[in-house]
Amino acid sequence: MKHVGVWLSASLFLAASSAVAADKVSFGTNWLAEAEHGGYYQAVADGTYAKYGLDVTIVQGGPQANNQLLLAAGKLDFYMGGNLLLAFDAVDQNIPIVVVAADFQKDPQMVMSHPGVGLDQWTDLPKATAYIAKEGLASFYRWMETNYGFKEENVRPYTFNPAPFIADKNAIQQGYVTSEPFAVEREGHFKPNIFLFADRGYDTYATTIETRTDVVAKHPDIVQRFVDASAIGWYNYLYGDNSKANALIKQDNPEMTDEQIAFSIAKIKEYGLVDSGDTLKLGVGAMTDDRIKSFYDSMVKAGVVKPGLDYKKAYTLQFVDKGVGLDLRPK
Repeated sequence: MKHVGVWLSASLFLAASSAVAADKVSFGTNWLAEAEHGGYYQAVADGTYAKYGLDVTIVQGGPQANNQLLLAAGKLDFYMGGNLLLAFDAVDQNIPIVVVAADFQKDPQMVMSHPGVGLDQWTDLPKATAYIAKEGLASFYRWMETNYGFKEENVRPYTFNPAPFIADKNAIQQGYVTSEPFAVEREGHFKPNIFLFADRGYDTYATTIETRTDVVAKHPDIVQRFVDASAIGWYNYLYGDNSKANALIKQDNPEMTDEQIAFSIAKIKEYGLVDSGDTLKLGVGAMTDDRIKSFYDSMVKAGVVKPGLDYKKAYTLQFVDKGVGLDLRPK
């Protein structure tokens, strides 16, 4: 009986161990760790991924990293995309990558201007010198030209240094609402006017979760758990105690400051980047066919994306719009 008891105990231990063995998952971000990635760090820090049976390693991006390429090559399981243009481009190049959730309902992309110099309204801006990066000129600036009369002749190169904009009161500069205005406030000692493209019809999703089509086909349960746990991570990061997540962010990116993190979180909330619109009923990560078609059509009109692209290959609604985490939003 003693030997049987030992055998039973060992069997129960092995069964319990196998039941809780987490699936190892790697998730690559598209930049150095920051508050804009907070929901994912939150889900690591507070055990949400673990609760969903996932052992998640966040692989931060940066100027020397190409995590989307690593995803395509099978070196990562998931990737944090920037916006839908990259997903459309993947379809165009026959790269088997698909968007499975959109954790930012609004793209943080914006332009800013000096206050009180005749550039306080969106309709004032086409006359201004515009500091725009090469990638922006080929994407959102085409939309600005097509829809609002901005002109390429006004563009000057943006080198991710705010000094030229700060010095030129008759200029506008691109940036993320969560980041560049903070640098201007700190270095220029004024609060710039902010014009978020998403509030003027630039309706791409952003901070998407991408994976490969073979992962969707072979491991839909893992994809579902990662999408759900990430959504809960975002709710907890925005509305709960995010101190442990912020500690992990600063651990991965020692140059990140508490002040920058606080500014970014405030802007995420103020502009409803994560939790607004469709998420109020469908939950964080929501996507709809109509919204994606609208953005695709606007990019075709602007000459950014070619007509006839099978853009529906870029995404799936299989894992979203289920209301996961809605109970975590403050009443």
